[in-house]
Amino acid sequence: IRMFNETTIDGLYRIEGSVTTDKRGEFYRIFDAEEYKNIGLINPIVQINYSINHKKGTVRGMHYQYSAYSEDKIVTCVKGKIFDVAIDLRKNSPTFLKWHGEILDSSNKAGLFIPKGFAHGYQALCDNCEILYLHSNYYNKRHEGGINPLDPSIKIQWPLNISELSNRDQLFPMIN
Repeated sequence: IRMFNETTIDGLYRIEGSVTTDKRGEFYRIFDAEEYKNIGLINPIVQINYSINHKKGTVRGMHYQYSAYSEDKIVTCVKGKIFDVAIDLRKNSPTFLKWHGEILDSSNKAGLFIPKGFAHGYQALCDNCEILYLHSNYYNKRHEGGINPLDPSIKIQWPLNISELSNRDQLFPMIN
């Protein structure tokens, strides 16, 4: 059974699950559609992505999709440790342009549920992190957007110096 803990931003949840351990190892369920319905995930998961980050300090983000391609995401770190961040882009939200970060790692088995209307990114806190993303919509290049992860008006407090940042992410616009 999973516990969905509300964060400081409405609709954004830290996910805690139980692990079954025996002499063979561990078992952990990442997704159960019935449990996620209770926090607003009504669209089916249609795409699962897997990311490997070789270098500690790597930042990926801040990405989002808009229009008919906006999506809910469930993010889990299956190897290593990350600082996972979501920015509220819902214009009528009291937390518009506020961010929230959570440490997700393979030992705490925590995840983050990010609803539609958020930008998402993370920083690898160790070498060779592996992340699993579940998406409620298909990727569409023409409906993707991003916010520069170094935007001074957002002020994300990345835990480490950034070691790697793609050209694409560096070229995302600033909010102001």
